[in-house]
Amino acid sequence: MENDAVRADRRCDDGRVVAMTDETRDISAEDVCILIPTLEEAATIGDVIDGFHDEGYTNVLVVDGGSEDDTREIARDRGAEVFVQSGDGKGQAVREAMRYVDVPYVLMLDGDGTYDPEDAETMLEPLAHGYEHVIGNRFADMDDDAMKALNGFGNRMINRAFRFIHGADYDDILSGYRAFTVESFERLALDSDGFTIETELAVECVKHGVDTTVVPVSYSARPEESETNLHPIKDGGTIILALYSLAKTNNPLFYFGSLGVAGILAGGVIASYVLWRWIQYGAGHEILALVSAAAILLGVQLLMFGVLSDMLVTLHREQRRRLEQITREARQGNDDD
Repeated sequence: MENDAVRADRRCDDGRVVAMTDETRDISAEDVCILIPTLEEAATIGDVIDGFHDEGYTNVLVVDGGSEDDTREIARDRGAEVFVQSGDGKGQAVREAMRYVDVPYVLMLDGDGTYDPEDAETMLEPLAHGYEHVIGNRFADMDDDAMKALNGFGNRMINRAFRFIHGADYDDILSGYRAFTVESFERLALDSDGFTIETELAVECVKHGVDTTVVPVSYSARPEESETNLHPIKDGGTIILALYSLAKTNNPLFYFGSLGVAGILAGGVIASYVLWRWIQYGAGHEILALVSAAAILLGVQLLMFGVLSDMLVTLHREQRRRLEQITREARQGNDDD
């Protein structure tokens, strides 16, 4: 994992080799918007904002999901810009908040006090070296009581599923501590409304070739007076379904291939039962035989469709990379002139 130095070149998760230089961008605190989605965070939001002010970041944008406590009032008193989102859910809040961002970089985190403002420099440093999206890895320095055993197990299973389905290792795709360029965010096609926004961000980064890296951050337990809005079983299941659904356009071979294999296996089981009944009792089941044949044929067709879709996605990515290379070369030529 690269987060301490810039090399002459770098191989991305999808196999691309990206040329890098020793030049770094100059990112000042004025270039960064601290984006904090909130919902009932009166117990912690003040300390979070104060923490970033202590680090020199004064451009703080709080997007509130309709809190009934004093979240908005406290945030305004601490000098943050505050607005209430028009819809529901964290994903919708993030998309809407980006309309208010007028600087090139965003540092996004939850307002529950679990993330440390002192990690801001660690999060932003890779952007200065050419990366476009940074994920803070909570497991690198996590308090013992920061995450329940069930949540920790679920997080690791989801990360493994992401690595298997989408072919990238981001260590902690559910982390709410993110840093990214506004330009890279605008390239992503996001439509998630709820807590699956982090999952969708990770998948879209892979899909659109956004240069992404992971850095270690600290993760603290929620204060006792702060209640979580997460439901481990319900939200975990939603995230798993999102991972699978998003494979439709990012890894169609897996998506349609898994459906095809399921169809073939189901047809094979039914066909085996029909054959066993015929051998054992001499009784035929024409309808079940037709069902098994249809299931097998559908499974084969889905497999073929997955292969063809994967070829189209690969071709599309290659064309996009060529266009990006041409664009970079044209910009470089203009700069030289």
